[in-house]
Amino acid sequence: QVQLVESGGGLVQPGGSVRLSCAASGSFFSINGMGWYRQAPGKERELVATITSGGKVNYADSVKGRFTVSRDNVKNTVYLQMNSLKPEDTAVYYCNAAVTIYPLHDADYWGPGTQVTVSS
Repeated sequence: QVQLVESGGGLVQPGGSVRLSCAASGSFFSINGMGWYRQAPGKERELVATITSGGKVNYADSVKGRFTVSRDNVKNTVYLQMNSLKPEDTAVYYCNAAVTIYPLHDADYWGPGTQVTVSS
């Protein structure tokens, strides 16, 4: 019912920047919270940043001051601007959306993930 498609990952040098996008499509009543999570090899998936429909944001301590999450409620798209990238930011980044679908109830959706590799 809801599909999330990420784009924007790739290989970037340390200190560089990359912008991820995630567009939601399908049939739903509303998109509530959206956000980004990441999973590095051998590690558990962890929260990176979230944003509510009203624009309230939350960041992991490890990315504060370097990453910025934003969203376009008309396009049903969430973005993650990542600056000053470090090798430890290397991971698969997953988009998440908390959605109210029909018949009205809340559901959680994930994108397939996009790889971000920070390396020289």
